[in-house]
Amino acid sequence: MKRLLSFLIITGIVLFAAFKAGVWWLADHRMAEARSALSEYGVLYKGDIGSALDGRVTLKQASWEDFRLTRPLELGFVEFYAGSPVTLLEFLVSPQRLPDNWRLTADQVRMQLEPSMFRNWIAADRGSGAESQPLLALACGPDTRQQPGSGDLLRMGITELTGDVYLEQTAGAVLAEINTGATGSVELRWPDARINLREPAATLESSTEPVTVTVRDAGLMRKLSAYCARETGLQPEQWADGAVQALADGLYVRELQASNQLRALYRQWLLEGGELTFTLQPDSGTLGIPVREKSTDKPDSWQVSYNGARVPDVYLSRIDTSEPALPADALEPVAPAEEPGVRKWYPENLEAADNWLGHTARVTLNNGNQVEGRLDRVGEQELELARLVSSGEVAYPIQVRAISTFEVWRRGRPD
Repeated sequence: MKRLLSFLIITGIVLFAAFKAGVWWLADHRMAEARSALSEYGVLYKGDIGSALDGRVTLKQASWEDFRLTRPLELGFVEFYAGSPVTLLEFLVSPQRLPDNWRLTADQVRMQLEPSMFRNWIAADRGSGAESQPLLALACGPDTRQQPGSGDLLRMGITELTGDVYLEQTAGAVLAEINTGATGSVELRWPDARINLREPAATLESSTEPVTVTVRDAGLMRKLSAYCARETGLQPEQWADGAVQALADGLYVRELQASNQLRALYRQWLLEGGELTFTLQPDSGTLGIPVREKSTDKPDSWQVSYNGARVPDVYLSRIDTSEPALPADALEPVAPAEEPGVRKWYPENLEAADNWLGHTARVTLNNGNQVEGRLDRVGEQELELARLVSSGEVAYPIQVRAISTFEVWRRGRPD
C-alpha cells in the first residue's frame, strides 16, 4: 500500500512538473512567433510566463512598444483561460484554432502620456473627396482642424491611461469590455460571432447579428468640451455647434443627412457625456444606422438609448449633392513697401520661415483665424508657435497647408 501511495504521489509530481514545463515551453514559443509576426509594427515583450492546472496561462509584466508611439503599453497581468488543462495544451500546440469557449483578461494595463506622444495632431495628406472630410471633428486649438491630442489630455490633468481589458468567447457570443476608470468604459456584445486568429477578416463575417455597444464617459466629455471650447475661444455650446456642423459637412460629401434627433443626440453627448447604448452592423456602409432613401419613406429608427432612455427618430437621409463651382483664380497680392526702422508686422515667404526661428510671428489660417507667438520650430509639414497661457508656455503645431499668410514682427528694411 505504501509503495502504491508513493508511486501515485511521485507520478502526480512528475505529471505536474511535466505540465508546467510543457506549458511554459509551448507558451514561450507561441510568444516568440507572435513577436516575429508583429515585428513590423512594434516590439512585444512576453514578461514572466506562468500557468495553473485548471487550464490557465499567465503573463506578468509584459509590454507592447508600438513604433508609432513614444511610450509602451504596459501589461501588468494577462491571463488566458482555456477551460481545462487538456484544452490549453491543444491550443498551445495548434494555436490556429481557438477553443470553443475561452477567456482573456488583462489587468493593470497602463500607458504614460507625453506631450509629443503622437506625431501630428492634425492629420496630413488627407487627399480629397469624402474620405478627406472627417465625420467626428473636435476642434481643440486656434486651427479648427486641430484635434485633441496627448498634450491636451495632459493639460486636462490626465497623465496616464490605465484600466482593465476583458474578452470572452462563448458558444453564443463574443463579449468584450475595456474599463479605463477616470476616462470611461466600453462594453461590447456580438451574438453568434467567433474570433478567428488564422483569418482575422473572417471574424467580421462570422455573424450577421448586430453588435450591442455601451459607452460610458465617466465625466470625460464635460472636461473635454470645456477645455476645447476655451482653447478655441468659444463657449461650450458654440464649440458643440461647430462639431455638429462638422458632422453635417462630413455626411454631406457622402450624400447623407442626419435627422434632427441624431444631431441633437450628438450635441448632448459632446456637452454632457453619460451612458450611450447602440447597435452596430459591421457589414453595413452606415454601420447599421437606417437610411431614408426617399423623402416619402418612413425609416426605422436607430436602436440607441441615452442614459437608459430610448431615443426615437434617429436615422440618416439620402440626399443629392451637386458638384461645387470652381473658385475663380485669385490675384497675386502686391507686397506693400516697408517703412525703414519702423517695427510692425511684415509678410514673409513661408518657405523661408526657418530663417525667423525665435522671432515673434503671426500666421493667418485659411479659415481667417490668426495665431501669434514665438516661432519655435519649422518642419516640412508644420510649424510651432509658442504662446504664454496661465499654466505656462504651450507650443501649438500649425499645418503649413492651413496657413494663408505668414508675418514677422520686425523693423522695416530699406528698399
